[in-house]
Amino acid sequence: MTGLVLFDPLLPLWVIAVLGGLTLVAVAYAWWRGLAGWSLRFLAMAVVLAALSGPVLQRENRAPLTDIVLMLVDQSASQELGDRPDLTEAAAEALQSRLAGRQNTEVRRIDVPDGAGNAGTEMMRALSEALAQEPRGRIAGILALSDGRVHDMERLPPLPAPMHLLHTGRAADWDRRLIITGAPAFAILGEPVTLTLRIEDSGAVPANGGRAPIDISIDGDAPQSFMVPIGQDIEMPVTLPHGGRNVIQFTVPAAADELTDRNNAALVQINGVRDRLRVLLVSGEPHPGGRTWRNLLKSDASVDLVHFTILRPPEKQDGVPVSELSLIAFPTRELFMEKIEDFDLIIFDRYQRRGILPSLYLDNVAQYVRGGGAVLVNAGPDFASADSIYRSPLSEILPAAPTARVIDRAYTPEVTELGQRHPVTANLPQQETWGRWLRQIEVETEEGDVVMSGHAGLPLLVLDRVEEGRVALISSDQAWLWARGYEGGGPQLELLRRLAHWMMGEPELEEEALWAEANGQTMRVIRRSLAEEVGELTITTPSGGTVTLPMDEVRPGHFEARYAGPTIGLYRLTNGDHEAVIGLGPAAPKEFEQTIATDTVLAPALDAQRGGSFALEQGLPAIRSVREGRPAAGNGWLGLTPRGAFEVRDVARTPILPPWLVLIMTAALILGGWLREGRR
Repeated sequence: MTGLVLFDPLLPLWVIAVLGGLTLVAVAYAWWRGLAGWSLRFLAMAVVLAALSGPVLQRENRAPLTDIVLMLVDQSASQELGDRPDLTEAAAEALQSRLAGRQNTEVRRIDVPDGAGNAGTEMMRALSEALAQEPRGRIAGILALSDGRVHDMERLPPLPAPMHLLHTGRAADWDRRLIITGAPAFAILGEPVTLTLRIEDSGAVPANGGRAPIDISIDGDAPQSFMVPIGQDIEMPVTLPHGGRNVIQFTVPAAADELTDRNNAALVQINGVRDRLRVLLVSGEPHPGGRTWRNLLKSDASVDLVHFTILRPPEKQDGVPVSELSLIAFPTRELFMEKIEDFDLIIFDRYQRRGILPSLYLDNVAQYVRGGGAVLVNAGPDFASADSIYRSPLSEILPAAPTARVIDRAYTPEVTELGQRHPVTANLPQQETWGRWLRQIEVETEEGDVVMSGHAGLPLLVLDRVEEGRVALISSDQAWLWARGYEGGGPQLELLRRLAHWMMGEPELEEEALWAEANGQTMRVIRRSLAEEVGELTITTPSGGTVTLPMDEVRPGHFEARYAGPTIGLYRLTNGDHEAVIGLGPAAPKEFEQTIATDTVLAPALDAQRGGSFALEQGLPAIRSVREGRPAAGNGWLGLTPRGAFEVRDVARTPILPPWLVLIMTAALILGGWLREGRR
C-alpha cells in the first residue's frame, strides 16, 4: 500500500491564484497599518484557498511483477556444426534452471531458426517481435546463445536492458571456404571465359603449405584437379562445351579437422551463346520470294551473311559482258572447298545444277553436313527437274526424293501430328487462319521427320539428322506469300526463324531434350520428345540417393515433373539416354559463408547497455544484479537489471480537508481574529 497527495481544484487555478493574491495584499496592508488579528485572518483565508485546491490522499494497492529475461537460442544451420547443438541445449537448460531460482524472475525462450530464402540468422527480427509482446519496463536482460553470426543487424531495436552473448565456438575451430568472386552470366562458345575464385582459411588454421587442391567439372563430367594458392584471387579460364546452360562445379576437398565442408564447393551457371553465326545463301535464280531468306537473315545483327546469286546461267547468252554482271568473280572454290567449315548454315534457295558448282563442291557440302554442318534446301520447280540438286552428291543426305511432279494448286499448310510435338512447328500461332500456298513439289520421304504437310497430305517440311549434322527440306517456294499477307498470311517469320535456329543447334529447339528450372528449392524438370511416352525420371541428390518420378505430358511432346530438393547442391537428372544437371540454391548458403564464432557482429547490441560476451566452452558465467547504467559484465559474470515493476490492483482517494473541517477551522480563525482585535 502506497500513498500520494494529489490536488483536484474546485475552481480554475487562475481564480484561486487571484484570490491568493488579493489575500496577500489585504494581509500586507493590515500588517502595515498595525491592525490586530491579521495573522489569524490570513490563516483563515489560507484554509479556504487550500480547500478550494481540493487536496486528496490517493492510496494504491500494488502487486509486484516479475522481471523478464529473454533467452534467444540460435538454431540456424551453422549451429548444427560439431558439438554446437549439444553445447547450446545444455547451456539453455542450465541458464533456465539458474534464472528460475532467482527471486522474482521468469525466462522467455525464443528459438531462432534459419531465415526464409537463404536469409541467414534473423536474430534481430526475433528479438524485435519478442520485445513487442512484452512490457519493456519488465525486461531485466537479454541472453543470446549463438555463434554470433547474425545476418540482420540493421534491424537492431532499442534495447531496454543489457544483452549478453554466450557463443558456442571453440578456440581450435578453423574452416576453409571457396569463394567465386567473378563469374559472367553469358559466355561465347569456343572462347575461354575467365572466372575469379579464392580459397580462404579462417580460425585456428593449421600449417598447410599455403596451397590447396581444387576440382572443376562441367555438367557433372569427370573433374579436373589443380593446386592453387590459399588467400589469393585466382583467375581460371574455362571454355564452355555447348550452347545453353552450362553448370560448372568447383570443389575443394575437405581438410582434416575442418569445421565443415559445406562451403568448400561453388556452383556457377553460365549460358553459352554463339558470337557470330555465319550463313551461306546460294540463290539459283530470281523469283518473287528470293529476298525472303535474305531479309530474315539480315534482320539478325548476330548473323554474318554471304549471299551467292546466279544472275545468268551458262546457257543464257544475251551479249551482256560478264564485267557488267558482277564487280568481282565470286570465290566459289574458296567458299565450298577451303572455308566451308567456317559456316554454321548453308541454304540452297531454288538452286539447280548448271555447272556453276561442280560435283566436287557439292560432295564437299555433303561431307560438311556429316561432320556437323547444316544444309537447308528451299525447293521450287527446279527440284523436280532433270538438273535437280537431288541428282548430285547431296542426294546422300537429303531426306526426300522428288517424283518430278509439280503441283500448281492452292492448299493450306498444316502441322502434322508429329509436328505438333516438334519444337520447330509446335504451337505456331493462329493455325486456323493461315493463308494458302499455290505450289508444291511432290516428294517421297526416305528419312527424317515430316512436321508440315501440304496438298493432299504430301510432305511440305522435312527435318533430318545426318550423322553429326542436320538437313531440312521445304518442298515449296511459296513461303513468301505469308510474308506478303496473302489471304491473311501466316507465321512465316517465326517458322523460318525457328527452322534456322534448329539447324544451327540452338538448345531451346532440340526435339529430344531434358532440362530443369529452379525456383528456390523446387525444380521443374522438363522433357521434350517426339515419342508419346518417355518413362520415369531418376533424380540423384547431392548425398547420392536416388528418387524416381513419373513424367506427365502437359502438351504434345512436352513432359514435366516437379520435385522439392531437400538440400542445397547439385542434382543429376536421368531419363533414358538423356542426362542433365541443376544446382538448387547456392552451393554455400549464407549460414556457411562464415562459420567461426565471433562477437564482432553483435558488438553494437552488446555495447548498447554495456553487456558482455562469453565462451560456453569455458563454462557458464555467474549471474548478478546490477543497477541500470552500470557495467553489466565482468570477468566470469554477467549482470541483469532488476526492474521493480508492479501492477496497481485498486486505488482509494480520501479528501484531506473535508467541508465540515474547513468550516470549523475557518470560523474558529475568523472568530479568534475578531476577539483579538476587540481586546485591543
